[in-house]
Amino acid sequence: MPETVRILGIDPGLRRTGWGLIAATGSRVQFIASGAVEPPQKAALAERLCALADGLDRLLTEHRPDEAAVEETFVNRDPRSALKLGQARGVCLLAPARHNLPVAEYAANQIKKSVVGAGHAAKEQVGAMVSHLLPGSRAETADAADALAIALCHAFHRKAQNLKVRA
Repeated sequence: MPETVRILGIDPGLRRTGWGLIAATGSRVQFIASGAVEPPQKAALAERLCALADGLDRLLTEHRPDEAAVEETFVNRDPRSALKLGQARGVCLLAPARHNLPVAEYAANQIKKSVVGAGHAAKEQVGAMVSHLLPGSRAETADAADALAIALCHAFHRKAQNLKVRA
């Protein structure tokens, strides 16, 4: 019988970081939970990053995933926004690593292609496919749906990722 792996998908953001937790057993996937960590918007950047780290730490302690996957930064036209997003993404990479979890990274196009079949799919298409692939999922925000898509992408590609690491 294949081993069950709990995968946490993280969609980084400074206003709202989406998260989604699934269980993968062989090629079967199952929804466990999803939500968002929302740092206080009026706080200073350092305080927001700290709140994000604390929220992710609580989440990791409560749900105890086996692996994590984070979306790679999408390059924005505004360099200041891109830099701030990169700082939030750094926290999203650090939090599971501090819990000794392997952390995979996926480009947005790879996530969309893995879940929808097209690398330039709209958010609505991603959300619809997440609902289809994970019956009973309750992604209340687009960020949570994106995080579930990241977790699904990792479930579909983790064997190939493990082969690359071993080679």
